[in-house]
Amino acid sequence: MHDAVVSACNYSRYLARLLTATPALLDAIDLTRPCQVLLPDQQYANRDALYTVLRRLRQRTMATLMVRDLAGWAPLAEVMQAMTELAQITMNAALSWISADLAPVFGAPVDAHGAPLPLLVTGMGKLGGGELNVSSDIDLVFVYPAEGETPGPRSLSYHEYFTRVGRQLIAALAEVTGDGFVFRVDMRLRPYGDSGPLVVNFDMLENYFITQGREWERYAWVKARVLTGMAFVDELMKLVRPFVYRRHLDYSAIASMRELHEQIRAEVNRREREHHIKLGRGGIREIEFITQAFQLIRGGHDAALRERATLPVLALLAERGQLPRQVVAELTQAYDFLRRLEHRLQYRDDQQTHDIPVDAETRAALAATMGYRDFDALSQALEQHRHNVSRQFDALFSDAHHQRRAPERDVGSLKALSEMGFTNADALHARLTQMRNTERYRQMPATGQARLDRLLPVATEASAQGDNRDATLERMLTFLESISRRESYLALLEEYPQACRRLADLMRASPWVAQYLTQHPILLDELLEARTLHAPPDWQALARQIRTALDQNEDDTERQMDTLRHFKHAQTLHLIAQDLPGMLSLETLSDQLSELACVTLAETVRLAWGGMRQRHRDTPAFAVIAYGKLGGKELGYASDLDLVFLHDDPAEQAQENYARLAQRILTWLTSTTTAGQLYDTDMRLRPDGQSGLLVSPFDGYESYQLQRAWTWEHQALTRARFVAGDASIGTRFEALRERLLRMPRDLLQLRSEVPAMRKKMHAAHPNSSGLFDVKHDPGGIVDVEFIVQYLVLGYAHQHAELTGNIGNLALLKLAARLALIPGDMADAVHAAYRAYRTVQHKLRLNDERNERYARVLKTELAAEATAVRTLWSEVFDVERMR
Repeated sequence: MHDAVVSACNYSRYLARLLTATPALLDAIDLTRPCQVLLPDQQYANRDALYTVLRRLRQRTMATLMVRDLAGWAPLAEVMQAMTELAQITMNAALSWISADLAPVFGAPVDAHGAPLPLLVTGMGKLGGGELNVSSDIDLVFVYPAEGETPGPRSLSYHEYFTRVGRQLIAALAEVTGDGFVFRVDMRLRPYGDSGPLVVNFDMLENYFITQGREWERYAWVKARVLTGMAFVDELMKLVRPFVYRRHLDYSAIASMRELHEQIRAEVNRREREHHIKLGRGGIREIEFITQAFQLIRGGHDAALRERATLPVLALLAERGQLPRQVVAELTQAYDFLRRLEHRLQYRDDQQTHDIPVDAETRAALAATMGYRDFDALSQALEQHRHNVSRQFDALFSDAHHQRRAPERDVGSLKALSEMGFTNADALHARLTQMRNTERYRQMPATGQARLDRLLPVATEASAQGDNRDATLERMLTFLESISRRESYLALLEEYPQACRRLADLMRASPWVAQYLTQHPILLDELLEARTLHAPPDWQALARQIRTALDQNEDDTERQMDTLRHFKHAQTLHLIAQDLPGMLSLETLSDQLSELACVTLAETVRLAWGGMRQRHRDTPAFAVIAYGKLGGKELGYASDLDLVFLHDDPAEQAQENYARLAQRILTWLTSTTTAGQLYDTDMRLRPDGQSGLLVSPFDGYESYQLQRAWTWEHQALTRARFVAGDASIGTRFEALRERLLRMPRDLLQLRSEVPAMRKKMHAAHPNSSGLFDVKHDPGGIVDVEFIVQYLVLGYAHQHAELTGNIGNLALLKLAARLALIPGDMADAVHAAYRAYRTVQHKLRLNDERNERYARVLKTELAAEATAVRTLWSEVFDVERMR
């Protein structure tokens, strides 16, 4: 006998008894490779023969796993997979035999077209997750597609027929014979539990979910996996998913899961089973609760989180930044430890136990199987893992529950508001009182009213923790009114007071940001973790993440559009949160906003092409060229995208197809959905402007630029670049752009044409306000841009480095180094340009009305305007040039 078998028998009394009673089992155990669950390919003469084969398969599987696991040869994944396969294989074999046995008497259920209707056995819990332990019950729900009557000699309703099938299946697995049993079966998770029918049809299940389904049942159905009747899986899951997963983020799930866990803990304490490694503090169930809380909250929004197994979900949470990687590592290690310990407890006597033994001999043997020198060492490791789990569980559940308590004082009273430093306490008190007397409030469910009542004091205190208190509280109240009918958002703020405080800080800093958040309340979710909110964006990783999310909804264009919009808004909020406290320079912010636009455009092109019915090629020979602020990497929060579309495709249908593609892209970008809009676009810089083709063949675009383009169109090329689509077209464009910019030009003529165009632009933006228009007035931003564009067009044929798309600030510095302009003047204009953009940015953040013009008192930027006008005179003084 192999030493590993002897060692396993010394620990497992069950294995020792099994091999003593069935010595031939030794020859059937293959220890040289991972456990394979194989059912003999044979016909069963009768029910007894079926029962015998199924039970002996379990004996063989259990014996193999015990020896391999206790010898350290089988990782946890092998054990769980083998037990799950055992359940599936034996269940299918039993179901096949039962159906064949019943058919001659009753006939087999069929639909209106004569196609077979099966019993869908749905595995719940660890069976559904592919995580069965070695002595586990299996939780099942029996469902069948539709009603009818069987066509056999003794006709039965389908309900009666499938009830018979279900009962016989349970017996085939759970009945104890001389060979033992296969699996204990638990049917209590079916609709109405023990009091409900054993089997339900699709209509009954859907009606139950809508009218009777409870919150804890959503948790149970997270792991539901159909094991038989696979042709109807999609139809059944269409009923299950809306019940389990809300379309939007669902933070109300935390409260219901907390209540369920509190009930479990109370029962554990009542039975004095605190050391129960499944249900006790820091046990297996708490790890499952952590993962499933995130699944219930986010699974409707992120389809990848509908994964049923615990460890893959934990990995996804780390990948998406929902849990720190260190936390996920601790939970993963604890799960592996606790599940391996669970199996060793059950190997002892093949009992479904999770309690640590009390006798010293068994404890010492248990420690040895886990690789520890003694039980004290095992106990220390166990306590450390349980501590790590309970700490994270409390961070998600218990701590949040503790923090949810409303402030002790009545912060809504007039006196309290005055004491907290609100200037207009009377008006704010009236506003708070009025919120509870509106029709909107009265129409809210009682739970929503209670949440809002608890949130108002929290929001008031958060608003009082800094400057601008009155305006902050007013913005917070407007926000709470706007989300009052979305109880999940209220639940998020109640569960996570830190998110409420961060919300108040953002609203305090900027009315534009306050309006942005009010328009997109789904962004509340981004405020939970300062660590992820303030992390520098990894655009390659984010591009992969959004592509995966979009591909999960490839058959739902509306969902894809909303997903892309939410991605754009979420990343914008991250940048806002870093921008407001001064963590980003203006140049860095513009770079990041530009990268975000590029990622968004790349996905938009891909999805728009993929959604076209008539495509003459798999990948479009199509490119997006950005001009203006995106081209120059100076994008702001609400900037338009100046775009030109090119194609390089000789196919006969190319022009027509790419024109449709362009229209689809513009629709994707500019349409307003429930998730808002991506970008406004401006296509007027394409050849021949608004009268030109929406998509230009590259050769035609090249010909136009070389032969017919105006000087101002070449000026625009100084801030143009390829941003999305076919990279080979992008390479051709960059080569053409450099060629055009490096063409020798008559400087006298250029010094005439550029100011003439500047004069037209100024006339198009008259300013009678008495204020200084930072962008359009003489000495403003446009003057700086025109100076730089003139220097590029005039001197790039001598200095190729001027063609680099490095931004106006860097080009000013470069022109000075090349002695094209005086260094002191370049420095002054460099500072002026930065000051202008900073003022523009601040005015944007402080103007919730999103006005078109940035205007200030002339005295505020007088020195800057003078510096720009001085350089303008230096550059465009024709007489000096002569």
